Amino acid sequence: MYDFHCHTTYSDGELIPSELIRRMAYAGYTEMGIADHADFSNIEELIAAQKRVKRSAELYGISLYTGVELTHVPPEEIDELANLAKSLGADVVIVHGETTAEPVADGTNFAALSSDAVDILAHPGLITDEEAKLAAKNNVYLELTSRGGHNRTNGHVLSLGKRAGASFVIQSDIHSPDDIISEDTRYIVARGAGMTEDEAKSVLSLTAEDILNH
Repeated sequence: MYDFHCHTTYSDGELIPSELIRRMAYAGYTEMGIADHADFSNIEELIAAQKRVKRSAELYGISLYTGVELTHVPPEEIDELANLAKSLGADVVIVHGETTAEPVADGTNFAALSSDAVDILAHPGLITDEEAKLAAKNNVYLELTSRGGHNRTNGHVLSLGKRAGASFVIQSDIHSPDDIISEDTRYIVARGAGMTEDEAKSVLSLTAEDILNH
């Protein structure tokens, strides 16, 4: 199993990286990304800190992908910051999308989907047809999430994304141990959003190689 949207005490998560990694391994995950909330003030520190626990992850049987979640960054800065993250060694760049649960700046979805350095647009809220088409064109994955509040629009995201030919990931936006979900729950999130059984199985069987090599 994969989940590249995990937070630690380096932003607003409850667990230090090693404990999160151990709990993810115990839950059956084999690939994960730590994607703490980032902007220009902390991005270098976040990426450097994650590199220091890669060996710990390997010892627990986890492939750890260094990541960040660009959060409440002005849309005009997203592409620059995403490219900086990649230049510093980030494997995965997530952008905190225009969820209906928070006051994310208008234009964030479009800016993220226009950047060639962004891999995943998290909880994109009331995404538009134009944005869904841009996600498909630029192969930016759209997140369907288990996180309360952000998951209100999963059905809308899936509907527009499917019509546009976009790709999806199922993720948890983990902040605490209780946010780590099982394989069965991941399947329920996919089906609850409106995926068919075959579509859910296909999305849940993706690997980092599929998602991050675009």
